[in-house]
Amino acid sequence: MSIKYVQDMTEGNEAKLLIKFSIPMLIGNIFQQFYNLINSVIVGKYIGANALAAVGATASLNFLTFSICLGLSIGIGIIISQYFGAKKEEDVKSAIANAVYVIAVSGIIMSIITCLLARPILQVMRTPHEIIDDSVKFLRITAGGMIAVAAYNAIAGILRALGDSRTPLIFLILSCGVNVGLDLLFVLKFGFGVAGAACATVISQALAALGCIIFAIMTNPYFKLKKENMKINWPIIQKCIKIGVPVALQNSMIAISLVALQSVVNGFGKVAVAAYTATSRVEQLIIQPFNSLGAAMSTFAGQNMGAGKLERVRKGYRKSIMIVGVFSLLALLAAQFGGYAIMSMFVKDSDVIGLGAKAIKITSCMYFALGMIYVTRGVLNGTGDAFYSMINGFVEVIGRVGFSTVLAMIPTIGVWSIWSTTGLTWAITAIASIIRYRQGKWKHKSVVTENRS
Repeated sequence: MSIKYVQDMTEGNEAKLLIKFSIPMLIGNIFQQFYNLINSVIVGKYIGANALAAVGATASLNFLTFSICLGLSIGIGIIISQYFGAKKEEDVKSAIANAVYVIAVSGIIMSIITCLLARPILQVMRTPHEIIDDSVKFLRITAGGMIAVAAYNAIAGILRALGDSRTPLIFLILSCGVNVGLDLLFVLKFGFGVAGAACATVISQALAALGCIIFAIMTNPYFKLKKENMKINWPIIQKCIKIGVPVALQNSMIAISLVALQSVVNGFGKVAVAAYTATSRVEQLIIQPFNSLGAAMSTFAGQNMGAGKLERVRKGYRKSIMIVGVFSLLALLAAQFGGYAIMSMFVKDSDVIGLGAKAIKITSCMYFALGMIYVTRGVLNGTGDAFYSMINGFVEVIGRVGFSTVLAMIPTIGVWSIWSTTGLTWAITAIASIIRYRQGKWKHKSVVTENRS
């Protein structure tokens, strides 16, 4: 079988494989965040600060609605990576086919629910009345196109599980280019406002998903599916659900915690909302190397778990920690000394810039903890430790809800409780993740061969 579009990560230098796999993902994620930056600049500077706040007010809720589909996609990827590592080719193909059914159903259901409940939920979140109409409009459009986002994430997750991080990169770059072009067309030329920005996102994601699927069918041997591969395979679906649902619930709990924090942010007014939106964009850029490395660790751990090479999983994890340490130090220095310049990229309002510049100095102190969350999560998810996902989500809920509630009531902290909560939540989540890893229960969580020592 041709291996041009797959990568066996059960052999070779661990650090080299992780970096090689991470780089295309990092480039792709940076392009994606580059679009988010441009979108924020277009919305904030050409529509207004209220429009930027309106888009930002939907961020945590969008993540919540996407979390079910994203979690199932991650679960599918874990199953496929372990089957691939165990050299079970027909099971890989059956898992790919059944992933289509799982993602399609979940995407349609979540899209309908979100469109129907958009305004009531935003009202419960205390979204300022000046921006709620635009927030509802943006949320409904992006939710209506959720199946496109779910499809792209699913196909990208499958390809990465097979060791191919390059193909998703190609179509993500094309998608970002289309996205920027449509943003300029819909917002600047046609004056569609936040609706134009939302439509640009949905259309570009749909094109990325379609292109990625067609290319994979043409080039990747595991996508050469036969009729028997297309049959509903309940054991594989059950395994996908067993892994995917806890990950989805983890994402949902994280999203709920973000919604709770967004509610606190909204209570401080539109300047705080705009500053929080801008600092969140910066955090998304900082997260990308950690996210890419964590995804690489998930595929690496999954394939080696399937192959029974547990010591290799440990070596990969140790080397990933070293990479996290280097990048987090560089990011800390940039945030501490360049905060004002960074915030000036997003808005013209001096109050928003000043608040945001001080805010990222607070959160940057916990960048190493943030990186540890991603690489540890990658290892534990990749090995099939579903229960960890629940622990991770629960800790983040406790952190964001608990810290934000307590700190916001302290007059001397006030608005700074927003970013203090973020940093402290990263710290306790990282600690909980490391404890779970050191317990060693992940060694016995293989979904291919149970109770492997």
